[in-house]
Amino acid sequence: MKKLAASVSLAALAIAGCAATPPAQMAADVPVTTNETPASDVYPMTPDGARAFVASVEKDLFDLSVIGSRAAWVNATYINDDTDALAAYFGTIGTEKGVKYASDAARYAQVQGLDFDTSRKLNILRGALVLAAPASPGAAAELNTITTRLQSTYGKGRATHNGKVITGDDAEALMGTLRNPAELKEIWQSWHENVGRPMRNDYTRMVEIANAGAKELGYADTGAMWRSQYDMSPQEFSAMYDRLWSEVQPLYNDLHCYTRTKLNQKYGNSVQPANGPIRADLLGNMWAQEWGNIYDVVAPKGAGDIGYDVEDLLKKKDYDPVKMVKTGEGFYSSLGFAPLPASFWERSQITRPRDREVVCHASAWDLDNKDDLRIKMCTKVNGDDFVTIHHELGHNYYQRAYNQQPYLYLNGANDGFHEAIGDFVALSITPQYLVQIGLLNQSKVPSEDKDIGLLLRQGMDKVAFLPFGLMVDKWRWGVFDGSITPANYNQAWVDLKKQYQGVTPPVARSEQDFDPGAKFHIPGNTPYARYFLARLLQFQFYKAACDMSGWQGPLHRCSFYGNKQVGAKLNQMLAMGASKPWPDALEVFTGTREISGKPMLEYFAPLQAWLKQQNAGKQCGW
Repeated sequence: MKKLAASVSLAALAIAGCAATPPAQMAADVPVTTNETPASDVYPMTPDGARAFVASVEKDLFDLSVIGSRAAWVNATYINDDTDALAAYFGTIGTEKGVKYASDAARYAQVQGLDFDTSRKLNILRGALVLAAPASPGAAAELNTITTRLQSTYGKGRATHNGKVITGDDAEALMGTLRNPAELKEIWQSWHENVGRPMRNDYTRMVEIANAGAKELGYADTGAMWRSQYDMSPQEFSAMYDRLWSEVQPLYNDLHCYTRTKLNQKYGNSVQPANGPIRADLLGNMWAQEWGNIYDVVAPKGAGDIGYDVEDLLKKKDYDPVKMVKTGEGFYSSLGFAPLPASFWERSQITRPRDREVVCHASAWDLDNKDDLRIKMCTKVNGDDFVTIHHELGHNYYQRAYNQQPYLYLNGANDGFHEAIGDFVALSITPQYLVQIGLLNQSKVPSEDKDIGLLLRQGMDKVAFLPFGLMVDKWRWGVFDGSITPANYNQAWVDLKKQYQGVTPPVARSEQDFDPGAKFHIPGNTPYARYFLARLLQFQFYKAACDMSGWQGPLHRCSFYGNKQVGAKLNQMLAMGASKPWPDALEVFTGTREISGKPMLEYFAPLQAWLKQQNAGKQCGW
């Protein structure tokens, strides 16, 4: 999540649970530089001048962010030509300002004798654009027109099922419940071709403009600019990224091997061979990124039966989407956080409106940098959305915790932190938690002999996601640095999915296709490394919270629901925002300064041992 929404498509700033604040409006009472006036003509190239420059920028961007956020919200919740134009308008202002301020910040960053905060804020400014437009006339406008169109193409996307046109959220839901390979193939193919294909030329042009902008800011390319936002060099970040994957890859390979065997047993060799990659549309998710929806296919007899289904529990207790969100709020309240403001309930989009096009992709928003918190979802009463709600609210509570920070620190310690907060809370959705909130009867709590089932159900989402979380930006970094050219955009995507995930499309693909565009975060221009980091950070946070609460049993059975000590320590980390390097924030809550895959491995250790037994004698890998 980037607070400085000089990133381009404004509605794209609110993504997968994170709404950044769009760009700022000129404030008449603060001297600001225009595109024609060098900042140094207003503020001298001295430590005091740099400090004054930063203060003026923070005021300017704070003010514009409020109106820009409103335009982004309206565009995401009421898609039409008018709101597209509004979003592109404010996006253009934001991008032009962002490019100007980033260029100025790069110069002020060279001033000797800067204090810590001024230096840090200048670095944030320099790298705060998600996509930078070059200073050439019309470049920002073209970039914003393209990115707004890309997102709207996604939002209006449709698939077909048995020849009938269906919405994207209905297509996603059906991918999780259907077990007919022909129907799954139709939905997968129609979504990827209807949504992805029309984006290809726009995306190619967007990359050209954005790379030109990144180079003007002194970065090698846009991907290097993204990787520079982690208090380390792009090269150090790539090395950390690969190290983390190497830690958890063996666990993923064990899960892949077991899942492939079960799919082969269900569908036969003609649909899913016993060896090689897995057919992507059989895994219960449009992008094969999480596999929990096919738990019924992989669940072993006895050990796999966890004794309850969250969707059934919700429906039996007459939960509606609003009650689900109230329950998520209740978890945070139990840790000592204040309730959500009344405006949250008045202004959020909790269900899909009947009368208009909206972006259904779940996201959390802070429209005024203070307390105008909202979520945007098309909530269905099911277990997945119950977890998603806990995740999205994590963004909102994080946003509120740091709302006393200066504008440029209104952000997570790094973007992985923002994604991990709600996820680590959602790890506490254990059977015992469900008992505590009255959803599950104590007598129905699974005994320890069901732990493999519980862990397998979690692993089908948490572990299965890891290589997808990794490869999305591996693809984009290649696109941005030119090692992946427009001539092989699609083949490179297919190849990376095979290399890291071990999955393959259900139908032949060609360079007419643009399968990356069928994933929201590509047209939405949301850096994706944050989700990979968040998958690992959430287990670090979870283990720290469980240790803090004195938990003695197996890690995966811990729930810290109701623990005010955990809440107080968590708030201490959240309130820091982006004011310190992320290792400092990590240390406040966990006592360590390094991201690690080891807590995740500890959580899933019983499952991994069991998977190795199940896979004995099998030819694993692909």
